[in-house]
Amino acid sequence: MATSPSTKSGIGFADRLLSNDEIASVLDDAFANWDLDGKKLLIAIPDGTRTCPLDILFPIIYDRLAGRVELLDFIIALGTHLPMSEEQICERVGIRPEEQQSAYSKARFFNHAWDDPDQLTEIGVMSSDEIREISDGRFEQTLSVKCNRKVREYDLLLICGPVFPHEIAGFSGGNKYIFPGIAGAEAIDFSHWLAGLATCYETIGRKRTPARAVIDRCASMVPIERKAICMVEKQGGLAGLYAGVVEEAWAEAADLSAQVHIEYRDKLFDTVFAVCPEMYDDMWTGGKCMYKTEPIVAEGGQVIIYAPHITQISAVHGETIAKIGFHCRDYILAHWDEHKDYPWSELTYVTVVAGRGTYENGVESMRAKVFLATGIPEEECRRMNIGYIDPATLNPADYENREDEGILFVAKAGERLYRLQED
Repeated sequence: MATSPSTKSGIGFADRLLSNDEIASVLDDAFANWDLDGKKLLIAIPDGTRTCPLDILFPIIYDRLAGRVELLDFIIALGTHLPMSEEQICERVGIRPEEQQSAYSKARFFNHAWDDPDQLTEIGVMSSDEIREISDGRFEQTLSVKCNRKVREYDLLLICGPVFPHEIAGFSGGNKYIFPGIAGAEAIDFSHWLAGLATCYETIGRKRTPARAVIDRCASMVPIERKAICMVEKQGGLAGLYAGVVEEAWAEAADLSAQVHIEYRDKLFDTVFAVCPEMYDDMWTGGKCMYKTEPIVAEGGQVIIYAPHITQISAVHGETIAKIGFHCRDYILAHWDEHKDYPWSELTYVTVVAGRGTYENGVESMRAKVFLATGIPEEECRRMNIGYIDPATLNPADYENREDEGILFVAKAGERLYRLQED
């Protein structure tokens, strides 16, 4: 039986799902060993862009802790995503709005706002020496480390979220729910561009990355105790659940995620048809359909992101992205003086969606072509230097079961990473 290492407060299997009793047992073991009585507890949870069975965990957490802690508050780790409505939050944790006022009345929910100075507090500064070491000499600067000021109002910050292969952090989860989850712009931008320089291809699905080092260092400055409940989602349930010290719980979850969420193939494909799920409601999040499939695309191939429901690049970042356009890393670096003052997270985004490429003698050459089959108009795509296909002209079924022809169909793109076996 394929299994990941288990701990007193953790268990995981690559070949089956955990039962509800096993999930409850992991949480009970953890809560029995944590000093929680009378404490003020802040729990960071994901927004709706992450597949995560919080509806299973939330009632258990509430049942075990509501009577023990002074405060049981939840903060949505939005990063730079849009805030969630009360209805969306209740749906996220699997309850009805009226239940939140009755059966779960002790639970309070807050959206993070990365761009509201009144919500932020500086918890430390990374020195230029630290930055130089972590970035392998790429940067020599200090970094103001800011996050949501609520961390100063509680005794314990509990991270509760899933772990997947990730384009910035290598694997998501763990301290990433603080940086960028509840962080200010400085740390978000720096960690993203550090990953952008390394390229998504060299970062995604790798446990130790420069960006993860920055994330963990920033999180170490949080002035209260940190714990984590790290999930490995599979088929709507959980393949693994680990609770404990953030870095340790995350490391075990990442090891299992590498077994569960990375699919290896023995050849590259000329075409990837990536169906974007509706939980990604703009291309800022829908870009994951490219990140997770790029490693399996042959040189000169194409990725078609099929998302008729998406009508904009981003409500938050779209204006800037429209000015930059989609380009490879080397193009941005060759025109650094023109781009250095844009938010670095947005520079990173355009490069990881565009994918690998070169810029030589004034010519940008992309390894593969990306086409948006979305509700974003063709002329807008052209202006942004990205391909367009009218989604009305496509039938996803036409791309299914054609792997022997060099076509990979991904029915729910964005979370599972595809990689060539020899990588």
